[in-house]
Amino acid sequence: MNIETSIKQLISEALQKIYGVELPPHDVTLQYTIKDYEGDYTLTTFSFSKTTKTAPDKIAHQIGEYILSHSDIIEKFNVVKGFLNLSVHAEQWKEYFVQQILCDDFASFPLKQEKVMVEYSSPNTNKPLHLGHLRNNFLGWSVAEILKTYGFSVIKANLINDRGIHICKSMLAYMKYGHGETPESSGLKGDHLVGKYYVEFDKQYRTISEELKSKGWNDEDIEKKHPLIVEAQNMLRKWEEGDKEVIELWKKMNSWVYDGFNETYKKTGIDFDKIYYESETYLEGKKWVEEGLKKNIFYKKEDGSVWIDLTHDGLDQKLLLRADGTSVYITQDIGTAEIKYRDYGCTKSIYVVGDEQEYHFKVLKLILQKMQRPYAEGIYHLSYGMVDLPSGKMKSREGTVVDADDLIEELFQKAKEETEKHGKTDTFSDQEANELYHMLAMGALKYFLLKVDPKKRMLFNPAESVDLHGNTGPFIQYTHARICAIRRKAESDKLNYSSTAISTYTRLHKAETELIKYLSRFPAAIEEAALSYSPSVIAQYVYELAKEYNRFYTELSIFNAETAEAVAFRVALSVAAGNVIKKAMYMLGIRVPERM
Repeated sequence: MNIETSIKQLISEALQKIYGVELPPHDVTLQYTIKDYEGDYTLTTFSFSKTTKTAPDKIAHQIGEYILSHSDIIEKFNVVKGFLNLSVHAEQWKEYFVQQILCDDFASFPLKQEKVMVEYSSPNTNKPLHLGHLRNNFLGWSVAEILKTYGFSVIKANLINDRGIHICKSMLAYMKYGHGETPESSGLKGDHLVGKYYVEFDKQYRTISEELKSKGWNDEDIEKKHPLIVEAQNMLRKWEEGDKEVIELWKKMNSWVYDGFNETYKKTGIDFDKIYYESETYLEGKKWVEEGLKKNIFYKKEDGSVWIDLTHDGLDQKLLLRADGTSVYITQDIGTAEIKYRDYGCTKSIYVVGDEQEYHFKVLKLILQKMQRPYAEGIYHLSYGMVDLPSGKMKSREGTVVDADDLIEELFQKAKEETEKHGKTDTFSDQEANELYHMLAMGALKYFLLKVDPKKRMLFNPAESVDLHGNTGPFIQYTHARICAIRRKAESDKLNYSSTAISTYTRLHKAETELIKYLSRFPAAIEEAALSYSPSVIAQYVYELAKEYNRFYTELSIFNAETAEAVAFRVALSVAAGNVIKKAMYMLGIRVPERM
């Protein structure tokens, strides 16, 4: 039983003994005392006032006195306007550190029976990955790892959007203007080459549109009858009919894109347990649309298109199949949801998709609920805001996106400049130095994108992200490297800093106690991050921990401490902080260096 659990137990007992109020310990809400007040944990007593017919201040005093007289956990308490602030004995913090934080299973959770699928990345095969994709990838991967740490069985999935009108636009432009260009002949990564023709399609579309306007066409006619759009639609129909030439071109261009994607995934440390392809799932969706028609959940219009009426649910009418029989996104997602459940039986499926698709996922969940699918309630849209740059919003079709590969290279160079400026790699080989620069670049990028709450739109500043000071990945990475240097010296000196060796150390300095307190919060941070699907909770926690450790390091001498016991204790405390930093950063997908 940890300190917080013990305090909740005592509060539960106090309420029952003093007021006859039954409140199970797990329902007691404790908060960490804010820094302006003395104390470690705070209980708000206002909610008990009505039931007990007692003033909040009096309740706080009576509970505080009960805890002092029934346990040696709490050293003292104070009351501030109904808030009971409890201060834990320093000896209790030391015991908690020795008995729990130093254990191998610290911050581990029991395995849960529920399976969760986290679907992220979901790129289109008509363009390379860009900065927006990176936020998606890092967010999805991190949420999956946090849920794993919390005890869930997790499947990381990627649904690749490899079919549809947008794919045909790239294919059509390549067929018309590509002249047989290949990644080898152009020197471009495959995904970059295909993306080049997606941009080319838009360029040609605009040029032809201006010509049509000069001939008297209005915007509506251009949108519906533009020759390039008509050709792309015809190509999509041919693809669905299995036209040999179209399929061969599609396979060739997609293979180029996959090679490019895989290179970027490897570079960024992103992986998946299962990859789905829309080209293999969209027909399943059509089957379920037919099933919905039979059950009168959907209806067919005179032109043959299939719809669902959701106006009674506060939404609108939604198209499921076009008049020509081709499917739309929602159709594909219905089919894919069924296949995913059939494959893994996941009761919860988390879709990591930008906030512009909030309506889409409301519709998807509602349709599956009406179809009484067993997994419908577990569908969750993990919505996130777009990433902007100082130069403004990105647009793929206009070629104004920030390419993921280019950004990683830019950050690599910035990390190199910043590190060499401080002389951090003077003793490194070229290979060691380059590995460190890549580690810092990825740490800077991932941390900057994950430290912001997912729902918030954000501005990414490459220069700020690689700073070795402040709320950045490299600052935390440097703190870990500092701790590793301490561990190496202790091992070189053959210092025994095991739990047995430090168990008799009693005179804790305030900086030692404060660091232990912050380490003790790690399990709660994991739980909060898992329940809220928010890696920013872990990012904020590990940043505060790194700051707390550096304060401890600055205030206290480690190897020149007053006693051998103090030296051993501070080394053990340092190593424990390093282990927690490493585990927290791993959940963010960030590696931490041993030397820097």
